[in-house]
Amino acid sequence: MTDLTLSSRLGALPYDPAPESATLAHLRQSYGLFVNGEFTAPESHEQFASLNPATEEPLASVAMASPLDVDRAVVAARRAYDKVWSKTTGTERAKYLFRIARLIQERARELAVVETLDNGKPIRESRDVDVPLAAAHFFYYAGWADKLEHAGFGPNPRPVGVAGQIIPWNFPLLMAAWKLAPALAAGNTCVLKPAETTPLSALVLAEILQQADLPEGVVNIVTGDGTTGAALVDHPGVDKIAFTGSTDVGRLIQERAGSAKRLTLELGGKGANIVFEDAPIDEVVEGIIDGIFFNQGHVCCAGSRLLVQESVADEVLRRLLRRVDQLRVGDPLDKNTDVGAINSSAQLDRIRELTSWGEREGATRYTSSCALPDKGYWFAPTVFADVSQSHRIAREEIFGPVLSVLTFRTPEEAVAKANNSKYGLACGVWSEKGSRTLWVAQRLRAGVIWANTYNKFDPTSPFGGVRESGFGREGGRHGLEAYLDV
Repeated sequence: MTDLTLSSRLGALPYDPAPESATLAHLRQSYGLFVNGEFTAPESHEQFASLNPATEEPLASVAMASPLDVDRAVVAARRAYDKVWSKTTGTERAKYLFRIARLIQERARELAVVETLDNGKPIRESRDVDVPLAAAHFFYYAGWADKLEHAGFGPNPRPVGVAGQIIPWNFPLLMAAWKLAPALAAGNTCVLKPAETTPLSALVLAEILQQADLPEGVVNIVTGDGTTGAALVDHPGVDKIAFTGSTDVGRLIQERAGSAKRLTLELGGKGANIVFEDAPIDEVVEGIIDGIFFNQGHVCCAGSRLLVQESVADEVLRRLLRRVDQLRVGDPLDKNTDVGAINSSAQLDRIRELTSWGEREGATRYTSSCALPDKGYWFAPTVFADVSQSHRIAREEIFGPVLSVLTFRTPEEAVAKANNSKYGLACGVWSEKGSRTLWVAQRLRAGVIWANTYNKFDPTSPFGGVRESGFGREGGRHGLEAYLDV
């Protein structure tokens, strides 16, 4: 089908630029590996550049860790575990975690700018979601550190040992907190490997760990590409692997780790956002927008499939397209920006490939009429109507600001279509009838189900998937289990 521009022409509201200052990010020109409590040069002295996706300009030079560097980090983590951290009381561990949380809060504005520069997400998302939630996870698990025997995992739960943790590029700081906080609270030491395109907030977090006087070797951070991650997975000194990322990489990690290591995987998704005819449409539209365009759609649990009851489908689509055309796309540091830059050129290419398939397969494409910057990686918010279950855009994870709209007639059909996916990470249900919401939720095959909202996260609530979306839980009391020998 021909690419159709949104028909609504409301005229842009006269927002003056409200940029946050990039100078708040006190970045070094180059970063080494964080091993045994200090930044050190990599064995090969190889570096790579971390780019600003909104401008394509380099932000800092970052060390490329080799297998020998990974070995150094694991050895440091093992030594810290044996000699210090496993012998530290829960009360002492809690003090360190509280200290880290407070330092994150003190440096919140700086961290938000670093995250936006390195990732491309709007500053108000980094400021209002990522950084506060990262601090909240450290605060929450600090409270658990001296209460592990009351967590429901036995009278004397023990730490696993050395945890290798590999995090993605969509929520770099938050994912680091999701991984590190429960592991440290449980008494483990860690080797963290951030994503190649977004290593900077993890390296600033390393400075915070130094400020907090965390014992040497308790947390080590190795930067690099997939070979660095593979070396961490393969290392015999690692007792547990925690990975968040794509299903394809997660499958490879599971094959390589086998039964030799404990493993938790939080992988891809193709979330269904189900809208019934009695749902309040204005609230629904905002929930749909948040479900798919938050963080440019770079969200594993994004509500990328919208299932709308036929009786209200036309009205929901009309109001949705009107709202999409009002989204402001541009400078991520501008506080008025709704949708920022795509994280990398490789991800932009994938989004373009899959959306072109949507048109080829007969879906009707509506693309926001917003003007895109000339430089950087950008993709306008896009909605596909007339989508069928067989379309690639309804089956494959696009991981971008692209929504597929399908319809249903009955609750049974809605459940069948929502479950017609290899993934099972998250779904949303919109209805004023609590009985209907519960009936549907009980039949959805997904790890997380939201009712009359979407993309709501809390450190006290477990998060994770089923089927090809992975296994294990992060967050809440459940998030401790993966780091305890129970």
